[in-house]
Amino acid sequence: MDEKYNDSTSQRPEGDRMIDGQLVSIDLPLFMKLVREEKPWKDGKRNAITVFKTSGLRIVLIALHQGSEMTRHIADGIISVQVLEGLIQFNTDEQSVELSKGQMLALHERIHHSVKALQESIFLLTLATSSGDEQHPL
Repeated sequence: MDEKYNDSTSQRPEGDRMIDGQLVSIDLPLFMKLVREEKPWKDGKRNAITVFKTSGLRIVLIALHQGSEMTRHIADGIISVQVLEGLIQFNTDEQSVELSKGQMLALHERIHHSVKALQESIFLLTLATSSGDEQHPL
């Protein structure tokens, strides 16, 4: 299996972070610290970093300031959301649920949803698709 690394960007010029391989170790406390140190977090409403990405599966660490919202959208695959810190409100057209640290949910594909941070929050978003064509507004 080939290993894949992220490309350098202006936000993360160091590059060379493995995002796919036979075994990828993910240091969540390190990534949580990193997203809080970057300019988009300090100057904006949120920040995110992809910690794993392969055909059919993507794991993204997302940080939202209190009151920030990921507006209504859909994902083309099944998602899970696991709260690592804080409190979020996850809304679909049919249901709304509050999730705090240690809680998670799963949602089938193509369902409209939004996420609002009721407190400063960090969560893991996992997106699984059968085709490998992940679509998500991050």
